[in-house]
Amino acid sequence: MTVTTDGSLHTEGMTSHSDGDGDSGVGSEFGGCGRGAVEAAAVRVEDRWRPFHVYGPYVLLGVGFLLSVGTAGLFDMDRTQWFLLGGLTAAGLVLQLWWTWRERTGRPLRSGGAFAFYWVRWAIAFVVTVINPFYAFYAATGYFDADRMLPRRLIRTGLFATAVVMAGSQSGGLPPDGTTGWAVFGALLAVNVILVGATAHIQIKEDERAHAQAATIRELERTNIALQRAMDENAALHSQLLVQAREAGVADERRRLAAEIHDTIAQGLTGIIAQLQVVANAPTLEVAREHLDRASGLARHSLGEARRSVHNLAPAALDDATVAEALKKTVAAWSARTGVRADFTLTGTAEPLHEEIEASLLRIAEEALSNAARHAAATRVGVTLSFMAGEVTLDVRDDGRGFDPTALRARSGTGGFGLDGMRARAERLAGGVTVESEEGGGTAISAHVPLVRHDQ
Repeated sequence: MTVTTDGSLHTEGMTSHSDGDGDSGVGSEFGGCGRGAVEAAAVRVEDRWRPFHVYGPYVLLGVGFLLSVGTAGLFDMDRTQWFLLGGLTAAGLVLQLWWTWRERTGRPLRSGGAFAFYWVRWAIAFVVTVINPFYAFYAATGYFDADRMLPRRLIRTGLFATAVVMAGSQSGGLPPDGTTGWAVFGALLAVNVILVGATAHIQIKEDERAHAQAATIRELERTNIALQRAMDENAALHSQLLVQAREAGVADERRRLAAEIHDTIAQGLTGIIAQLQVVANAPTLEVAREHLDRASGLARHSLGEARRSVHNLAPAALDDATVAEALKKTVAAWSARTGVRADFTLTGTAEPLHEEIEASLLRIAEEALSNAARHAAATRVGVTLSFMAGEVTLDVRDDGRGFDPTALRARSGTGGFGLDGMRARAERLAGGVTVESEEGGGTAISAHVPLVRHDQ
């Protein structure tokens, strides 16, 4: 066991590593934890510890040999022990060279060869530690390789066997001398096992935290992907709605123009024809001239209506002005044309609105003023544009003759499109139109639409 460079406790024997059957090392042995993120983290840890796995056993073997030579006098090593120590050291070196070659050829860590290597190396370490306890440095490699080389069911056994060698070295050598020696050995063995268990518990908790963090990151990634998809879908839907709004606007303009032609131009032409028919049968020149004057007046009126209808196909007033400015000019022009007093009022802070919103508000105002001119016989009209939190309201009020809103005739293929057209425009923008009127009490038309700014 050791401490990594970032300060966290690391026990190589306790690190999770993925094997051929998908198990995750000691992490599964001591209660299990998530695979995906933990295994990925284990791979990163393994990469950092790879130099130690490659060169560490050689260094520890050399340290154990040098310390054994330097302390040979303390343990009264005889000739046989020297030969045995040297032979086993050479055998350990050859065994480690074979294992290094095997790893470089890409052989699987958990296999029969790895199992045999671990226990043969443990046996060599056990014997040389019996000869000289300082060889326990070499035996410590068992802590770092148990989970890499042994099957899951034998990892604890391998760790315990390594703890036996370490406790024997710490107690003064194996076998212990007398009852006291065995007691000390037992106590040290218990301490080593507890330390291994505590370190394993810490590693398991770290693995669980890593798994939870990885699961959270994966969930955030899925949420971000879903959010991005939703944003893309909303953008596509927004574009589609704008296209549909434009198409609906074109259809509304066609219906409005048809209604205008029927209600004004067609009726004017019918009147002209009637007047001309009277002229053809007029008994005197004065009567003929009178009806010709009427026909001429109807023709001029119809021409004006035709020009107005064509002009209203597109809100040219919005080309270089805001909706508030366009409404103010429209109201002033209407008042000058009809001779009816009309006032425009702006409340709230005016903001540039989306072009569909501005066009619809202007069209509704024009339609309401047109209705007032043709039907209300008003002496005064007030138009108010109000900017409020999240909503824009347009109010058109007159003091004309009024009407019963519940008695409106149903719209037909040739009927007028006034109020129905206003409602259609507002409802297409998620708004609405309300009408308050009574006979002799004037009319109030209120249209409300969402406040959608120009840059949205």
